Amino acid sequence: MRTDDVKELLLGVKTGNISIEKAVEKLKHLPMKDMDFAHVDTHRALRAGFPEVVFCQGKTKEQVVKIMKEIVLHSGYCLGTRAQKEVFAAVKKVFGKNAEYNTPGRTIFVNCSKKEISKIGKVAVLTAGTSDIPVAEEAAVTAEVTGSKVLRIYDVGVSGIHRLFRHYDEIREARVIIAVAGMEGALPSVVGGLVDKPVIAVPTSVGYGANFGGVSALLTMLNSCSSNVLTVNIDNGFGAGYAASIINKL
Repeated sequence: MRTDDVKELLLGVKTGNISIEKAVEKLKHLPMKDMDFAHVDTHRALRAGFPEVVFCQGKTKEQVVKIMKEIVLHSGYCLGTRAQKEVFAAVKKVFGKNAEYNTPGRTIFVNCSKKEISKIGKVAVLTAGTSDIPVAEEAAVTAEVTGSKVLRIYDVGVSGIHRLFRHYDEIREARVIIAVAGMEGALPSVVGGLVDKPVIAVPTSVGYGANFGGVSALLTMLNSCSSNVLTVNIDNGFGAGYAASIINKL
C-alpha cells in the first residue's frame, strides 16, 4: 500500500464512499502478511516509497509467485531480481502481459497498477565492457521502476578510454552515475574525476583468476582516490540502481 492509496482510502471514509469495515479490511494486513515461508512486508511502499523487492534466487517458482501476488495486491506492482526464465514463465502465467522480463538483467517487473510510474531526472548507467551488461541491466531496470529516467552507455572501459569521452556531455547531465566494471575495476575512478555528481561503483565478477570473482575490482573501487565514488557489493546492480534512484529523487 502506497501513500496515495492510504490518502484515497481515508478520503473515501470521510466522504462516506467507503465503509469503516471495508477500510479496516484493507488495512488489516499492515504491516506484514505471514505466508509461513515468508513474512511479506506490505507496509514497505507506504514507509519507503517502493514495495518490497523479491530476490528470486533460492526460492521456488511457486514461492515467488505467491509472494509477488501478495505484493501486487497491496501495491499494484512488484520487482523481482535474480530470476531465471522458468521463474518468469510461472509469473507470466499468473500476470500475463502485466509481467515483463529483462533477459540480461534477470529481472521481472509486474505492473498491474492503473497509474504510470512517473520518471524524473537522469541516472547514467555505464559499463567497462560488454560482459558487465547483465549487472548494469539489473541496475538500470531497478532505477527505472523506482522512478528515474535512465541513460545506458555500455562498453566504455579504460582500455579504450576515448570511447568514454565521446559521451562526456551526456554523462555530465546525469544527476547520478552508476559505473559497472570487472577486471581491475578502474572505470569509476576515471568517471569520478570527470564529474561533480555521485558515482556509484559496482564491481563485477567478470575477469581472469587474479580478479578473484570480483574482489580485485571491489578493492580498487573501495580505494578510489576520486572523492565522489561510493561502492556497492560485487554484482549488486540492484543495490546500485535503488540507491541511485533515491539520490536522483532527493
